[in-house]
Amino acid sequence: MVTIFLLSIVFIKLLIKHSSRLGLIDMPNARSAHKQAMPKSAGLGFVGAVIIAKLLVDPVDIYHHIFIYVAILVVMLIGLYDDKNNVKPRTKFIVLIVAAIIVIFNGIHINTLGNYFGFNLTIPFYISAIFTMIAIVGFTNALNLMDGLDGLAGGLSIIIMSIFFTIGLIYHDEFMVSLSSSFIIAVAAFLIFNWNPAKIFMGDSGSLTLGFVIAILAIKSSEYIPPASVLFIVGLPLIDTFNVIFRRLQRGQSPFIADKNHIHHFLYKTKLHIRFSVMMLLLIQLALSIIGYQMKNTDQILSLILFAIILYIFINLFDQRYKYRPKNKQVKRLK
Repeated sequence: MVTIFLLSIVFIKLLIKHSSRLGLIDMPNARSAHKQAMPKSAGLGFVGAVIIAKLLVDPVDIYHHIFIYVAILVVMLIGLYDDKNNVKPRTKFIVLIVAAIIVIFNGIHINTLGNYFGFNLTIPFYISAIFTMIAIVGFTNALNLMDGLDGLAGGLSIIIMSIFFTIGLIYHDEFMVSLSSSFIIAVAAFLIFNWNPAKIFMGDSGSLTLGFVIAILAIKSSEYIPPASVLFIVGLPLIDTFNVIFRRLQRGQSPFIADKNHIHHFLYKTKLHIRFSVMMLLLIQLALSIIGYQMKNTDQILSLILFAIILYIFINLFDQRYKYRPKNKQVKRLK
């Protein structure tokens, strides 16, 4: 773990120094919180640190899960290519689907949707494969969409992976323990440079990879805890994604169009303070993750109802319109 931490620091420092020459610069735009050009693609540094450290110190783990790490590397590379060349969303989705298929055929897929009223909703493999693919690609992009403020995506990833690390320890799952702890250490090193004011951004090479790794851990954890609990553990990125898709459809827009309707945009515009906004969102995620873990032995119907209530609250609380439109002429006259 010390090797991963040190390599991550060294690689990220090198990226900061040579980012301009490598063409890995993030230029501010209408949706950016930063106002000047910034180095990006720190994901290349901390993902590279994990893989190289494991090859040097624990090659057996790489050997036993070679295709999983190949899939992770593929996601990191498409993210890096996107950071540099802005690939089309369709190309990214195709690569993510290929990476998800690699994971599925290595035994990591969703076997059940949970137990409700005494009935375990197991699903056949071909449906499981499709459902798992959607879950992996969906959450990979969900975390990517949360990468909008200094330290946010990295902090969320550490909180979520820490819960999966705990589950791995309790149920003696060496793969979960190894994968989660490696990325926790690597991202912790990255946050030294990414906490506000940031010196470098993780870029798609980082956010896509972390989303992909968390999706793998979430699916693996469903062998030990109910899927309804997993929803809470990865809660905030999911809630944010549902929120922005609902808001875009509500406005008659494509659900895939980029905008500033994310929860972190709303909170930042309200408070105008990056660190405060990030800390509040990290605390919300921590609360959701703890609730999810604590509810692992609770009736799953109640868990789903609670998650639906929280989702409804977020959709209405973080409404970018601030005020509801008048419903009828009488309301207009009163105004």
